[in-house]
Amino acid sequence: MAGETQRRSQWPLALSLLVALAGVVVLWFYDWRNGVLIFAGAVGLAGLLRALLSDAAAGLLHVRSRMFDIAFLLLTATAIATLGLIVPN
Repeated sequence: MAGETQRRSQWPLALSLLVALAGVVVLWFYDWRNGVLIFAGAVGLAGLLRALLSDAAAGLLHVRSRMFDIAFLLLTATAIATLGLIVPN
């Protein structure tokens, strides 16, 4: 029973990783800029999920305090997206 609850609480991380994987696939096979932006969206999604979910429901997205996790993930997503947009072809 505890194993099932623990697995169920990892869906936010799994969802973020699936979106990040989609970004890497797009980056590798299609267009690097769109892939980077999708990857940045995955990091931003992780930040939003950390902001919306409780500590128990966030699973492995809960690393430090809520405010630190949210600020770090959203600033990282912004930095990745900004770099993806300003780097020339």
